Amino acid sequence: MDAATLTYDTLGFGEFEDFPETSEPVWILGKEFNALTEKEDILSDVTSRLWFTYRKNFPPIGGTGPTSDTGWGCMLRCGQMILGEALVCRHLGRDWRWVRGQPQRGQYISILNAFLDKKDSYYSLHQIAQMTSKLTCVEYCPSCPQETVLNIVRLALRKLTVLNIVRLALRKLTVFDSWSRLAVHVAMDNTVVMEEIKRLCMPWLDYGGAACAEPPGWMPKHNGCLEGACALAEEETALWKPLVLLIPLRLGLSDINKAYIETLKQCFQLPQSLGVIGGKPNSAHYFIGYVGEELIYLDPHTTQPAVEPCEDSQVPDDTYHCQHPPCRMHICEIDPSVAVGFFCRTEDDFDDWCMRIRKLSHTRGSLPMFELVDCQPSHFACSVDVLNLTPDEAGIQSAVRCGQAHCTTDKAPFKGNFPDVRGDRVHDFSDRSERFFDSEDEEFEILSL
Repeated sequence: MDAATLTYDTLGFGEFEDFPETSEPVWILGKEFNALTEKEDILSDVTSRLWFTYRKNFPPIGGTGPTSDTGWGCMLRCGQMILGEALVCRHLGRDWRWVRGQPQRGQYISILNAFLDKKDSYYSLHQIAQMTSKLTCVEYCPSCPQETVLNIVRLALRKLTVLNIVRLALRKLTVFDSWSRLAVHVAMDNTVVMEEIKRLCMPWLDYGGAACAEPPGWMPKHNGCLEGACALAEEETALWKPLVLLIPLRLGLSDINKAYIETLKQCFQLPQSLGVIGGKPNSAHYFIGYVGEELIYLDPHTTQPAVEPCEDSQVPDDTYHCQHPPCRMHICEIDPSVAVGFFCRTEDDFDDWCMRIRKLSHTRGSLPMFELVDCQPSHFACSVDVLNLTPDEAGIQSAVRCGQAHCTTDKAPFKGNFPDVRGDRVHDFSDRSERFFDSEDEEFEILSL
């Protein structure tokens, strides 16, 4: 075992004393703990995070595809975990705690159902695979042999870096989750543009921030007219779509630049923190906090049986919560390619996040990991925003390749609860993706090919 890395497979349940006895603060997703006096609270907080791992014996992807993601799905599982944390914050709140054996709230069960490994779950591995094939212009038909299906999925994953796949797929899939009504923004080029986010989360405003004369049809109404946020119940208002902000970063060449370490650690202190997707080459992890110079993370590299809901619609959820001590890794050991996540439930949360980020940018002895600007710089202008297209703009006429066969299809390979996202227009993303994504970055190639 790597001395710098402690994993679930090498730690036994009940060895919580292995957590360092230190007076240094422990930060987990915006919450501060004392390792000397709050060990039980730390374990409870870690256990309450949704833990998505490899699964086996789930329905075949595409009908005849793989029935397990062992060896190739760790980055996708990390993407599920960071989105799962956003949904928990959205519907249950950051202070919600999971207690084993206790009846759970309906919102919690709905969140878990969205991640079950079947084709009609919003954020299942099956749906991510479907979206991956669409975004990379690679599809397959249900009659393909299993090995052919798996190879095509792998081909699709190779066309973009895996971090890009996770970001793109989650960005697209959340559009169809009308219950959560999330706005997912991917900030490219190490730059967060406030104007872009305001447009995304408040789409009925014009570029100057004034209300449009005719708000979109989905905008809620109260007694036949639009009202301010204070006049509407929380679940009725849509004046701000809760924001999931993902920022892909490269914090060094082959190793993390030490000048970014303090800034990265400070991200876990922000109340809006969703954590970080990263890890080592061929091994992705979901980082949720730090203590001293060690990052605390959830490890998806454990294969568990797929879960089916009970007859009463309850979900056996023990395997979706890590009840072991949290894993740790020295911060200098991580790969420099990471994706940092934040959740802003309200506009005030976003404004507070902007204020905190600007303060961090002036911290002595550390470099800012990304830039926060009011408006899009002129050199960023482009005709097509590949990462933040709406479903109507994301039309793809995809090719189905089964061995030597070549054909086109009007139907998606999965028949879940989502509408088809092709739209009326046909776009060829093959050349555009070359410009937007660094396909030469092999640091996070996680497939066993």
